[in-house]
Amino acid sequence: MKNKLIAIMTFSVLILASCNRPKEKKVAVIEEANVKTVNLEERGEYLVSIIGCADCHTPKKMTAMGPVPDMDRYMMGFDSSGALPPIPENVPLGPWALFAGDLTAAVGPWGTSYAGNLTPHETGIGSWTLDQFKKAIKEGKYKGLDGSRPIMPPMPVEAYRSMNDEDVEAIFAYLKSLKPIENVVPVYIPPTS
Repeated sequence: MKNKLIAIMTFSVLILASCNRPKEKKVAVIEEANVKTVNLEERGEYLVSIIGCADCHTPKKMTAMGPVPDMDRYMMGFDSSGALPPIPENVPLGPWALFAGDLTAAVGPWGTSYAGNLTPHETGIGSWTLDQFKKAIKEGKYKGLDGSRPIMPPMPVEAYRSMNDEDVEAIFAYLKSLKPIENVVPVYIPPTS
């Protein structure tokens, strides 16, 4: 009888101990199920949206609510079929910077800069590698090439230097998924005296 009692008590302790373990496993399974995996292009689209890439890299069209991005020309940069208006003589560059009405070009003490074509067309970033894109974004190198000139304002290179490589890769993947648009953006013009 004593052996049966010890066996029943041992069996009861084991059952009670094992009853608590599945709860821990269920919590672990629930925690794993709550982890959301995000597609690289979706992450890139989100980042492009929140950091405002289209603000400068997409021509605008005027609406009753003011200028809005022209989604037919999304990320094509400054429209090379147009021209900048003349710079007013009464605006001293240095204390002032001027933007084109659609924000795709800027004139300031650095000269005249044009927003680049970020579509995957060969006139944009179509032939770029991820490494080139990283250098352009994080180091401010024109076309991501060593020995090239700096990317000029208003591109906020200083703000992007600390962007992690995974986010840069996501942005690149998203931009490479866009509709390619042929548009050779004019070259940067240094300041004149």
